[in-house]
Amino acid sequence: MQEYFAFQWHITDECDQRCKHCYIFSEDNDKKPGRMPWPEMQEVFYNCLDFCKVYARLPYFYITGGDPILHPDFWRLLALLKEHGAPFAILGNPFHLNDKVCRQLKAQGCQKYQLSLDGMEKTHDWFRKPGSFACTLEKIGCLKRAGLRSVIMTTVSGINIREVPDIIDAVVAAGADVYAFARYCPTSEEKDTGISPEEYRDLLDTCYKKFQEYAAAGCPTYFNKKDHLWTLYEYEKGIFKIPQDAQPGMIYSGCNCGNCHMTILPTGEVFACRRVQNSLVGNALADRLADIWLCEMEKYRDYGKFEKCAKCKLLPYCRGCPAVASGKDGNFYAPDPQCWKEIS
Repeated sequence: MQEYFAFQWHITDECDQRCKHCYIFSEDNDKKPGRMPWPEMQEVFYNCLDFCKVYARLPYFYITGGDPILHPDFWRLLALLKEHGAPFAILGNPFHLNDKVCRQLKAQGCQKYQLSLDGMEKTHDWFRKPGSFACTLEKIGCLKRAGLRSVIMTTVSGINIREVPDIIDAVVAAGADVYAFARYCPTSEEKDTGISPEEYRDLLDTCYKKFQEYAAAGCPTYFNKKDHLWTLYEYEKGIFKIPQDAQPGMIYSGCNCGNCHMTILPTGEVFACRRVQNSLVGNALADRLADIWLCEMEKYRDYGKFEKCAKCKLLPYCRGCPAVASGKDGNFYAPDPQCWKEIS
């Protein structure tokens, strides 16, 4: 059975917001938004298909930006994806969604649409812009009426960590299909997420209990334990057990960087992970992605270099978030700053 390979494709930097934790504009607030022209979009798309043919993978596209719907060839790209039967999801803003647009997305083959909630109303609107919180919750209904899966994502930092349980309640009440959170990755200006390992473990514990309560009540929202430190939490709780037939040296799960994911920017630049600022590995307009994967991406699969994780029995299943570790001092293999496990 073929496995999927995820292409996170930023087709434009154009956006209706300037979020305080946005990595696109974090290094240079005067940056002019870029946009990939249509001929280059076609070139990149077929480069991705070529990659999947070489490595016997199935493509899955996460079309994003900026807000991808602002790209003048957005619908043209969706038609190309549909023509080739390539599954995709959209990561965008709520502001241009309505019932008609959501029905169009569904007709073009969109499977899910991811929105963000980064706090309750006051905090979220401070991160993004006034009215964004209410608009996001409202547009969950538009997505559901069109038959699209609605995904809500929270970027957790020291600013909003205490609001996450309330965000979960708000998301469930709005009828979202999926909820997940991941941690803020510091840029060159901020070197810390503002969360201690103990605080983060407490958050996971609180959320796990809340997830269990909602599941017992028949709540249809799926809680995606996206952060790999969930593996450590569930291992310590006895929920996750290392398989008895696990093969030494095999990597079974954990961070997808170097495994089944790459990011493409409007310039064509390819990053091993968009959240790892120094992970530029090539350009999809100049390089064959299949070659990048074999050569430049190999260092992200050198699992023995993880300074802390390589000494941990959970190495094949966890590895925390190298992007958060890299955001602190540029070292992809540094210990995850929120990992609470002591390694002797």
